[in-house]
Parts: sequence; structure tokens; C-alpha cells
Amino acid sequence: MMPSMEENVTRPLFAVRRVTPDLEPDFTALWTAACVESCAVLAARAASEERVALAFARDDVRAYLAFADGLPVGYILLTCSPLSFLTDSQRVSIEQIFVVPEARRGGAARALLNAAATYADHLGADQIAGLVPVQGREANRFFARLGFSSDVVRRVTTTSALPRKLATGAETHPALDRLLQHRRSLKARATRSADLIRH
Repeated sequence: MMPSMEENVTRPLFAVRRVTPDLEPDFTALWTAACVESCAVLAARAASEERVALAFARDDVRAYLAFADGLPVGYILLTCSPLSFLTDSQRVSIEQIFVVPEARRGGAARALLNAAATYADHLGADQIAGLVPVQGREANRFFARLGFSSDVVRRVTTTSALPRKLATGAETHPALDRLLQHRRSLKARATRSADLIRH
């Protein structure tokens, strides 16, 4: 029988609990620590109990905390949305997963992912997706070992930068740049060879 999502989801050494209003201060403290670690200073400054309460008031947002010896050591933040606007199939997205450094490699992240899987199963979601930074090698390896494969590459820019780039035509064309560089290189070699033959 599937446990109620209001009940604790446990693994050895770690207890995982859904973030409820009484646990929101613990979540906020860990979220701030995650922002500071990732150098997201603006996000860390914006972290507040009011902001967290507003986020968790939404039906599509869910979070769990992992506890070791009664202390919160990590969290997972989930959202649920349709796979596309043309289907009723659901996807649970792991927006963030964070474990404090001293509790890493001990099973906390797996316990949190177990809670995510239980939640996705409870919703009848077809997929679980993880948002992993491209530069996060360890995180990418961790998710790959658990069967997560690449889906899409999400590229981001600021709202103010895109119109400037579009107006100036300053967007880059890597393939074209490589081709032109290769042609310039061949032309330079041909010129050097011709000079050697003449002398």
C-alpha cells in the first residue's frame, strides 16, 4: 500500500518529511545556504520566510527535507507540470536538490529522490526530470548513475540582453566562425608554401 504523502518517507539514517508551515524556517535556512554555496548572492538575499510560504502555497510546488539525528541536512524542491500543453501527461521536475557538505555521500540525496519518486508515483506522473547545471560534473554523474538521461539543453539570457543582441546582430555563429577560421588557416599555409617555393 502506498504511504500517504503526509506521512514521513524514510531511509536508513535519514528521515524525509514534506515541508509544512512549521518546517518552512528550516527550508529557508538550507535554501539560503545553497544559494551562498552556489554564489547566487541575489537569491540568498531574497530568501525569506514570506517568499517560501508564498511558493509552497502553490499546488504545483512541493518540497521535502532530509533529517539526520533530528537536524535538517538537505532538501529537494519539486514542481509538477504537464509534459507539454498538448497533453495531460504530467512531469515532476527537480528544481533543486541540496545537501549540506558534512552530510554528503551518506545517502541523504537518495532519500530525497526516493521521496520525489513516491510523490511522482502518487500523482501518476510519467516522468521525473532533474535540472542539473552543465558545469556540475558530480551532479551530472550522480543523476546519470540513477538512470537520468539528457533531454534538452536549456539556454538562458536576461530579458534586457536579448533585444540588444537582436538589434545589433551580435549573436555568434560558431559553425560559420570555425569554417572561416579553417579557410583563413588554409589560405595562410598556401601563401607560406608559395613564398618558400619562390625563394
